[in-house]
Amino acid sequence: QGLLARISDLLLCRWTCRNCCQKCFDCSCCQTNEDEVEILGPFPAQTPAWLISSQNEDKDGDSDNTISELPPTLQDVSPDRRRSSSDTSRSTYSLTRRISSLESRRPSSPLIDIKPIEFGIIGAKKEIVQPTILRKTYTPDDYFRKFEPRLYSLDSNSDDMDSLTDEEILSKYQLGMLHFSTQYDLLHNYLIVRVIEAKDLPPPISYDGSRQDMAHSNPYVKICLLPDQKNSKQTGVKRKTQNPVFEERYTFEIPFLEAQRRTLLLTVVDFDKFSRHCVIGKVSMPLSDVDLVKGGHWWKALVPSSQNEVELGELLLSLNYLPSAGRLNVDIIRAKQLLQTDMSQGSDPFVKIQLVHGLKLTKTKKTSCMRGTIDPFYNESFSFKVPQEELENTSLVFTVYGHNVKSSNDFIGRIVIGQYSTGAPESNHWRRMLNAHRTAVEQWHSLRSREECDRVSPASLEVT
Repeated sequence: QGLLARISDLLLCRWTCRNCCQKCFDCSCCQTNEDEVEILGPFPAQTPAWLISSQNEDKDGDSDNTISELPPTLQDVSPDRRRSSSDTSRSTYSLTRRISSLESRRPSSPLIDIKPIEFGIIGAKKEIVQPTILRKTYTPDDYFRKFEPRLYSLDSNSDDMDSLTDEEILSKYQLGMLHFSTQYDLLHNYLIVRVIEAKDLPPPISYDGSRQDMAHSNPYVKICLLPDQKNSKQTGVKRKTQNPVFEERYTFEIPFLEAQRRTLLLTVVDFDKFSRHCVIGKVSMPLSDVDLVKGGHWWKALVPSSQNEVELGELLLSLNYLPSAGRLNVDIIRAKQLLQTDMSQGSDPFVKIQLVHGLKLTKTKKTSCMRGTIDPFYNESFSFKVPQEELENTSLVFTVYGHNVKSSNDFIGRIVIGQYSTGAPESNHWRRMLNAHRTAVEQWHSLRSREECDRVSPASLEVT
């Protein structure tokens, strides 16, 4: 009860009964019944606060039923011994009820209670951060629906073409067939493409949509290695025939491994002197599917092309402005793949340069005429007097013509650079020149039709 009890707790073994100084498993006063749970070790003087859930209810229940619920062995001992034993038993029995009540409150299946995360800083107010709501993600159907397959193929019917034979394609579209051959020269590292002939080409179509059965086409073939469509070649024009014989041979300087990754594209075009040339059909063949070293000949049926008209060609220009001298320098370097205006000898192209201030034509110059070519080299320079304060209101109109002795010159294509540019590439070239500070700026430009230039550029309407 006092100092001696505490000294005995320290000196005696923890498994020894304090009342009878015997082993607990041999002592009759320390035996527990089957309903009690054996708790080993000395207990603290006070029950921890986390074990007390309903203190008021347990105090009343324990004080009324302590003696009646004690084991029979504890009721037969002396009052002093009963008092000390009742204290120990009360603490043991109360703890037993706590544990049993906690066990009854435990759920049968584990539950996870997710609470908001609290972040706090010493001296600062706590802020509760709620979990973010996940945004809705695209399902695979929504994701792939945004793709446009036509942008990744030569045309919208490419998948159907692969499943058809040449006879089925010929009977379906009736555009004729093309005979050609390929072979790679390992000694000189170039690819040889030979365009031999075509047969059963359809007659030209008039503007009202009806076929002119009595008319004939003027076909020629353009050859290129995709994806490079700029460096193309073309055969001569065969006059008034639906079964042209070309027998022309062309070479492409390209490494062997690179040639195997290319696709040969042959486009049959109908020459028209008075309008843009119309595409009859095309043949495409991946070079990885053939033996380039051994070579071979093929008859392929023509299929429709998504490109109904042939491009007009490209022009390489160089611009330079000198603020101190007030001079605008223009270099006409070269052109390539110009529209053919003469079916017998190609074209005789030249370039006309016209300076427009505001909406007024002030100066006109032109290059020399290159005979019998669609890929002319000029390398000619021109200089215009343009004060710096007038530069922002200045436009340059470049027009490519095919020289014609018998009649007026044949229009090939046009672009406008400056205040009234015909497109983003032309505006970009003019802006780069203004920021270059006395440095010449070169850029390729795709030629446009007269109607397109007149529609987007007022400066094109002021020139002839």
